[in-house]
Amino acid sequence: MRPALSAAEPASRPNIVLVMADDQGWGETGYNGHPILKTPHLDAMAAAGLRLDRFYAGAPVCSPTRAAVLTGRNCQRAGVPEHGYALRHQEITLPQLLADAGYQTAHFGKWHLDGLRGPGVPILASDPFHPGTFGFSHWLSVTNFYDRDPLLSLEGEFVGYLGDSSDVIIDQALTHIRQQAGNDQPFFDVIWYGTPHSPFRASQDDRRAFSDLDENSQHHYGELVALDRSLGTLRAGLRQLGLQENTLLWYCSDNGGLPKIEPPTTGGLRGHKGTIFEGGLRVPCVMEWPGTIQPRRSSYPASVMDILPTVLELAGVEYPEPQRPRDGISLTKLFHPDAEGADAERDQPICFRYRGAAAIVDNDWKLLSQNVAQGQFQLYDLSRDVAEANDAAAAAPERAKSLETKLQDWLASVDASIAGKDYPSGTVDANHPQPSYWVDHPDYQPYLDRWQSRWQYGDWIRRRR
Repeated sequence: MRPALSAAEPASRPNIVLVMADDQGWGETGYNGHPILKTPHLDAMAAAGLRLDRFYAGAPVCSPTRAAVLTGRNCQRAGVPEHGYALRHQEITLPQLLADAGYQTAHFGKWHLDGLRGPGVPILASDPFHPGTFGFSHWLSVTNFYDRDPLLSLEGEFVGYLGDSSDVIIDQALTHIRQQAGNDQPFFDVIWYGTPHSPFRASQDDRRAFSDLDENSQHHYGELVALDRSLGTLRAGLRQLGLQENTLLWYCSDNGGLPKIEPPTTGGLRGHKGTIFEGGLRVPCVMEWPGTIQPRRSSYPASVMDILPTVLELAGVEYPEPQRPRDGISLTKLFHPDAEGADAERDQPICFRYRGAAAIVDNDWKLLSQNVAQGQFQLYDLSRDVAEANDAAAAAPERAKSLETKLQDWLASVDASIAGKDYPSGTVDANHPQPSYWVDHPDYQPYLDRWQSRWQYGDWIRRRR
């Protein structure tokens, strides 16, 4: 087994492929024991790689997690507290840093960081927050979730495709990876699925195994069948190109599972998308890198904020503003179970803030409040109570108080970030926009009439007009 790469080995810098599902719950994998869903390709990846069973999204909804992935900072710091907010240009992003270091960079699929709400439509070349403005030299993207027969934007040019969206986006990503592989530079590619976000529309073949379920659940799980198949296509493609041993493939989801789907999506965890309980935050995660990452399963607490520092370490890139608060740590020590510190506890808690709620995860312990302003907190020992059923605050008051103090200190730091104190100017760009709907945007008006015939947009456009 090769040793971990160091900053002194730029010629051996790995390719990085980040893949993220859209609303896949922690329980929606075969390897986590789902009663009917089969995910053979994700299961094979988990068996061959590092399976992180306590991996957290950046928030219980989508845009915030995406901001956290690209910045290594809690979404609130980056100005993305809720879905549909634009990522601030004052942020330092992972693709920018890697591009400056000589990486080829590309984004495929859901973006949702340009401040536009509504179902995913092709991103305009004139959009001041398109993926290219954050360091992606190539992009095939949409504003939000996308579904069967998607209409995508190839750097501003609208292109329609036929088939399941997961198959489509992986096929297009692999086509580009083949081109990248012919160059001397390593590549950094981000592939963000639109599955299994609602509305659900799976093929008859993909939903066949779920015929006993209600229609929504049939299509929901059918979409995950297609996602798993496409992940198999990606893994096979990397092998066929001879890239697998110099490519870190990192898979996760953007938030917890959806409610009102049967069987449930969260694998017995409390809560769901939109809540700060484990069911809203804990997501599937697997890292695969044959020859470098030893196959194993870990309960080490980690999050999407850890992606940036991990990748920067592997690429030998320094973060340019060490004084700027960040919320992640490198996970490279987990690649080898016999490495020094591999079994040590995490020394930096993972914190969350969503609307009026907040939580802090400190190894086995989690303190949360569904309304911080009211000052009511619950404490859970996740090593014994993963379902968050028994409040341990009364039994462990000192621990509860200590975690509350840490959380309040972190919230104060985040408030400063929200105000722009982290930036050289000390303030947020006055021109940074608030969320809006693309259907109300002047530049999208010429497309609305023709888009009404598309199943993804028609009803939504008519309701908004």
